Amino acid sequence: MRAVRFGEYGGPEVLTTADVDVPEPGPGQVTVDVAYAGVNFADLKARSEGYRVAALPFVPGLEMSGRIRALGPGVERLTVGQEVAALTEGGTYAEVAVADAVTVFPLPAGLSLRTAATLPTVLPTAYALLHAVGRLRAGESVLVQGAAGGVGTVAGQLARAAGAGAVYGVVSSAAKAEYARKHGYDEVVLADGFGSSLRELTGGRGVDLALDPVGGDTFRETLGALAVFGRAVSFGNASSAPAWQAGQAELYPTALSVGGFSILTLAKTAPAELRALAERAFAVPGVELPVTGEFALSQAAEAHRVMGSRTSTGKLLLRVAA
Repeated sequence: MRAVRFGEYGGPEVLTTADVDVPEPGPGQVTVDVAYAGVNFADLKARSEGYRVAALPFVPGLEMSGRIRALGPGVERLTVGQEVAALTEGGTYAEVAVADAVTVFPLPAGLSLRTAATLPTVLPTAYALLHAVGRLRAGESVLVQGAAGGVGTVAGQLARAAGAGAVYGVVSSAAKAEYARKHGYDEVVLADGFGSSLRELTGGRGVDLALDPVGGDTFRETLGALAVFGRAVSFGNASSAPAWQAGQAELYPTALSVGGFSILTLAKTAPAELRALAERAFAVPGVELPVTGEFALSQAAEAHRVMGSRTSTGKLLLRVAA
């Protein structure tokens, strides 16, 4: 079968298409004939930095949609030929991929394989950030970094559906701001000096809940944009900055709270809880993540270039065998 992989770390050019053996499912696993694979920033970090790469060569890709090809021992609730979406630890840039059955989600009627491929990572993540970790209450204000990205696009819609009083987004360009305003955001500000902008928009109060995938100095500024009793949730380190800790000096004066979330880690440590969370997230009506770029499997390097340019919005997909 065809797969896109890399044998060394570097730029998009290290991604190559190769003929590899078709994998077989182990206990509690299934194999899926991949229709579409999602492209995520974590894939770029894997390729460039070795993020969550166990060994080389490595086939990236954390999410997919397709049809179940085979069941491993002990898998009972899924069937061969069933259309599903799935979250994995890697390997979806291929014609056949392996997934743990607990993170394989049968598609509801009417949901296409193309749409389904946009959701396994971003929808449960956005839902968890707002509800399970952020504990959003109706009427509260929300700040989302990366509002024009995949998680950001969905988080704006979910916050609005949950009755947020105001939803603020942070983006890197005016074009992204225009996009974000169409997906649940009341106000969108540019990343440069966003903390001051948010204080001005909120009359100096700050926001109740802030979601940050960037880390580093952005996370520091995010804490500064919180209201009294505000909560910040870290769910990534796109800046690749050294880890930064919040302690008594930052949290005590206005009684702030900091939480964290990683869908990949939760899939390993608490898969049953992740599955229950994902089922609640998929049940929220009307949430969509527009596909703004679709590439053939052999064009994976170009998809990485587009995402790495930080100009893309919405979701990028690889079309494998739709």
